[in-house]
Amino acid sequence: MKVLKLSAQGLPQSWISLEEAVLHYAADEVRWEMGAEVAVFHGGHNAVTGRQSIITVNSIIGTQGVPRINPFDLRPTLTNSKLFARDRCLCGYCGGHFHEEELTREHIMPLGQNGRDTWMNVVTACRSCNHRKGNRTPEQAHMPLIYTPYVPSLWEDFILRNRRILADQMEFLMSHLPKTSRLHA
Repeated sequence: MKVLKLSAQGLPQSWISLEEAVLHYAADEVRWEMGAEVAVFHGGHNAVTGRQSIITVNSIIGTQGVPRINPFDLRPTLTNSKLFARDRCLCGYCGGHFHEEELTREHIMPLGQNGRDTWMNVVTACRSCNHRKGNRTPEQAHMPLIYTPYVPSLWEDFILRNRRILADQMEFLMSHLPKTSRLHA
């Protein structure tokens, strides 16, 4: 299970482990919290009062400090799993829905024709369509795209990079998605 760490201003910073979250609580760096309580950690006993320290971790925490991520400079890393999630496992040519192992990263402008490996030049494709298109553009192959590629926003990237998102974390992230996002159900 991961905790969604946000800046004090509410911008996503990273997915962190429960142990990393406890360190933020112990260092008094948590400025606010949201979502459900996901874990309770019991520490030592105070020698004077005899009371045991307890840290309760929430699924979403806002921490102090300067954000490490500037949302305007964000260039989400391109991975096949994030690409397939962005495109909802739909082939950009035939429109078929496939399992991840049946999909490929397809370059709209082929690498062999000076295409680049960027979000705006790739779509999800089934193996059959990728093979049929080969080292040609969609126009050259007479295979029009059925959707347009796009660069995921900061919020979309946080959804795309974590497979096990708790319901309250997903609700928080989804509430910040652009209206044009394909991640809307």
